[in-house]
Amino acid sequence: MAAAAARGVRLLLRPRRYPLLSCPLRTSPRLLCIATQQKSTGQNLEDYQSQNEPKAEASSAEKIFIEEKAKLEEQLKEMTDKYKRALADTENLRQRSQKLVEEAKLYGIQSFCKDLLEVADVLEKATESVPKEELKDENPHLKNLYDGLVMTEVQIQKVFKKHGLLKLNPVGAKFDPYEHEALFHAPMEGKEPGSIALVSKVGYKLHGRTLRPALVGVVKEV
Repeated sequence: MAAAAARGVRLLLRPRRYPLLSCPLRTSPRLLCIATQQKSTGQNLEDYQSQNEPKAEASSAEKIFIEEKAKLEEQLKEMTDKYKRALADTENLRQRSQKLVEEAKLYGIQSFCKDLLEVADVLEKATESVPKEELKDENPHLKNLYDGLVMTEVQIQKVFKKHGLLKLNPVGAKFDPYEHEALFHAPMEGKEPGSIALVSKVGYKLHGRTLRPALVGVVKEV
């Protein structure tokens, strides 16, 4: 009984052989090639995607950066242009204002000077109307009056010159329409055509600007 039991246990513990499972599997070369290609393609695709995804993201970000940079540069250019124009306008306004102030200082007395010119004309006519042969010691009152008129005329011309008002007596000068006003044209022997032969009324200039043109007679060709 014991021997039979021991033999039964050995039979149970003995390894069994299964012909279908123990025989080696034969793999087709074509199947191996396809599997290898699929495996290789899968790895390469994953590698390609993993490599190109950051590049695509970087390219998109770079494009956005370039566009933003171009917009900022355009805005900067526009603001710089506006700033320069504003500076130019401000400088032009400052220069015009300064010029107006200077002209106001120079020509602010223009109306006053015009009124004084009439006084100077009266003094000049008064001195010219006195006969020179009557200016003798036997006639001291007339002589003193004449001397007083001459001194007054000289003094008023000094005041005019001090304030930039100059007298124009252009006898023999070339006719200038900006400084002279022609009363008549007449031929005269020995005189150059276009020159001034006679001054009926002297003119005046205030700081280089004609305040009153001289009234003249102009020589014309025969």
